[in-house]
Amino acid sequence: MNIIEKEDVDIYAIANPFWRELVKSSNEGNYGSFAKNFSIEMALAMNMVVSNHQFANSELARNLSEDSDPLGIIRRGEHVTVLYRMRSTKKEGEWLGRLVLGYENDTVKIFGATIN
Repeated sequence: MNIIEKEDVDIYAIANPFWRELVKSSNEGNYGSFAKNFSIEMALAMNMVVSNHQFANSELARNLSEDSDPLGIIRRGEHVTVLYRMRSTKKEGEWLGRLVLGYENDTVKIFGATIN
């Protein structure tokens, strides 16, 4: 099955728990939990050294509010991008969260995740 064929409600049912886990793990600096749902491609690109550097040097990455607002879903190819409005517990303002999901070996995996 291609994930782009799923209804929005079904995509959010998959994406929201993944996103909450990423936020929680990022705040805790817990790479193992942060990366547990990554695709093989994503895990290779975002290795432990890169992640630990991010956790250690980014005030935003360690202080994300666990409250987020879903903004929409973009479908392209074999992936969906779920967008979230994010806030920090320490910094003023809002950020855009992006979660890219698709199938790998019949299991939904994370193919990208950023906060800008």
